[in-house]
Amino acid sequence: MEQMNIQTVAKRKTQGTVRTQMKAAQWFVVVGMGLTLAGCGSDDNGSAIAQQGQPQPFVAPVVFQAAGPNIASIQATVDQYRAALGAANNGNNAGPLVDGRREINWDGAGGVAIDTAPAPTPFEGFRNTRGARFTTPGTGFVQATTQGMTDHFANQSYVTIFQPFSNQRLFSSDGSTVTNVEFFVPIGANVLPGTLADKPATTKGFGAVLTDVDQPNGSGPNHINGDRSPSTFIEYFGTDGGLLFKSVVPASPGEKSVSFIGIVFTDSRIAKVKITSGDTAPGPNDDGTHDIVMMDDFLYGEPQQIQ
Repeated sequence: MEQMNIQTVAKRKTQGTVRTQMKAAQWFVVVGMGLTLAGCGSDDNGSAIAQQGQPQPFVAPVVFQAAGPNIASIQATVDQYRAALGAANNGNNAGPLVDGRREINWDGAGGVAIDTAPAPTPFEGFRNTRGARFTTPGTGFVQATTQGMTDHFANQSYVTIFQPFSNQRLFSSDGSTVTNVEFFVPIGANVLPGTLADKPATTKGFGAVLTDVDQPNGSGPNHINGDRSPSTFIEYFGTDGGLLFKSVVPASPGEKSVSFIGIVFTDSRIAKVKITSGDTAPGPNDDGTHDIVMMDDFLYGEPQQIQ
């Protein structure tokens, strides 16, 4: 069952997996299950952190997170996150739009596509319509059902360990665990062939659903519990490339689990997102030494042109 928490953390030496080192007190709110916290500088525990020396002062985002064995475990949190981003789903409408959100669920054809769709890197398929561009250090990406992922990565176990959040297809990088997201002002679908949205943008929030995140952050501050680093996390960067925030994706035991993490700032300041999904690129078995993770829905605030 999904658990909901709202917590505020002020300046302390330790709190959960966080070390707070700045002299000025910092705080933020968490909504969802568990706790993801912000400190400063860098932290190899994988805890949520804010970078020092930013042109913009650190402003604590609201963090939404949940994990569990089925879709119902995270549905309420995802819906709350949608409302926080903006009530209107702007779909493929051309921008700039003042408010609302964009969503990508990878299902295509009105949500009924079941074909396996490989894509190169950079993947520009949603740049014009949703204002998002995807890159990976790997060979590319794939959108597929669980059976399609099983066939694409030649691993028969995958059909039993992953489940989609929306409809039937999942999303994965190929040959890497890293997916980078950059934002542009959407220009819609009715454009000349070869035209790409060319106005870089920021967003006030980004969230993602992932499936079968098995490895939580169990190291503790300064790795007091040994090397138990999390397998899956999201990093958020500003227009200058500085790290704004880093959030561990909550884990849930068992197969076919689903997890959600998303943050919202009070203004549009996220220029790039880096998702690390699992500790091993898809292909090997998901076992005690490999945490294989797939992605599903991406949700983010309406992209706003960088001024």
